[in-house]
Amino acid sequence: MLTQTPNFNQSRRASALPTNSRCLIPFDRREGMTTAEAAQQANRTERTIRIWCRDHDIGRRIAGGPWLVSRVALAMFLNGDEAALRAYLAGDRQSSSVLAYFAVHGLEELTFG
Repeated sequence: MLTQTPNFNQSRRASALPTNSRCLIPFDRREGMTTAEAAQQANRTERTIRIWCRDHDIGRRIAGGPWLVSRVALAMFLNGDEAALRAYLAGDRQSSSVLAYFAVHGLEELTFG
């Protein structure tokens, strides 16, 4: 659920996000959704979702296929929760801010603990 409006025109800031994104790593299909599903949830176009995946690392392409969007990362992005998103993209699956997003989506078992 969108609680704040993210800055959609903001380009990726090199210092704000890790360069080696751990989005959807380890991979579990339950965490991912298609760009169509993400677009519906965010009330945006699929093109916008693909741009967000590229610019904000909220999804990844598996074996060169279509984008798969992390439910967790999308929620963090839509909520403007940059600290949680940075932690998630760095591989953190244990901090309370990250765990809360996994719990909201019923994905607690994917947090390695």
